[in-house]
Amino acid sequence: MKKTRADGTLVRDVAAYRRIMPYMMRTRNESTIYWEQTLDLSKTDRFVRGFNELHPDSQITPFHVLLWSAVKGFEKYPKLNRFVAGGGLYQRDGIWLSYSAKRKLAEGSPIVLVKRRFEPSETFEETIVAMQAQLHGERFGGPSGVDKELGLVLKLPGPLKRLGFRLVHGIDALGLLPKFFIEGDPMYASAFFANLGSIGLDPVYHHLYEYGTIGIFCVYGRPRVDPADPARKRRSVTLKWTFDERVEDGLYAGYAIKRFAQMLEDPALAGLSLST
Repeated sequence: MKKTRADGTLVRDVAAYRRIMPYMMRTRNESTIYWEQTLDLSKTDRFVRGFNELHPDSQITPFHVLLWSAVKGFEKYPKLNRFVAGGGLYQRDGIWLSYSAKRKLAEGSPIVLVKRRFEPSETFEETIVAMQAQLHGERFGGPSGVDKELGLVLKLPGPLKRLGFRLVHGIDALGLLPKFFIEGDPMYASAFFANLGSIGLDPVYHHLYEYGTIGIFCVYGRPRVDPADPARKRRSVTLKWTFDERVEDGLYAGYAIKRFAQMLEDPALAGLSLST
C-alpha cells in the first residue's frame, strides 16, 4: 500500500492487532460503535445569545459551537483524525468537516452538503464568517460542484454507474485518487455532522458510508426544554455518534468525544468568550 495519499500519510507505529483490523473487519459498518450523549445547553445558550447580540450579521446556533468544539477536539486528539483505506490506516492531512444544511430555509427544500477545511489557528469569528459565506454560496450560487458531477453521473445507464463507483473505490483503495477529487467530495472528511435539530427532528444513529473515508458520523437533534423544570427553560440536546473502531481504540475515542461534549456544554473550555 502507498505510504502517502493525496489526503493522508500511512501510519506505521501502531500495534499489530490494530494493523490487522482492516482485514478482520473489512467494512466500516462491520466495525461501528454507537454512542449517545445528552448535554446541558445552559451555558451554550447564554454564549450564543451574547454572541448574536454582538454580531447581528453573523448569527449562530449551538450547532456552530459543536463544530468549533470538534475542531478543537481533533486538534487535541489527532489520532481520531485517521481513516482506513485499502487495508491501511492513514493520518488525515488537515481537519475537514462535512455537514448538512437546507438549500433554502423552507419546508421541502433539498439538503446541501458542505465541506470545509477548518484551521485551529482561526478565531471563532473568522470561522463563522467563512462558514456563512460558503453556505451562502452553496445556497444561492446555483448548483454546487458535487451537484454538477452527480448530474453527469446520473445521465449514465445503471450498469455504467455501478462500474464507475467500483472503479473509484478501486482507485481509492490504491491511494491514487487525485487531490482535487478528494477535496471536492464531502464524503472524504474527518467527520460528518447532521443537524436534524434545524428541521425539528430528534437524532438517529446514522450508518457510515463505505464510499469515501469518513469514520465518524454525529447527528445533532432538536434541543428540548427540561420537562422537570420548564419554568427555567433550561435546554438539553442529544447527540448520537457512529464511530469506526478500526481508526483508534474505544478508550481514546471515548476521551475525545467526552471532550467534545464538555466544550459544547461550556464554550469557555473551547476558548470562547464574549470578551474576544
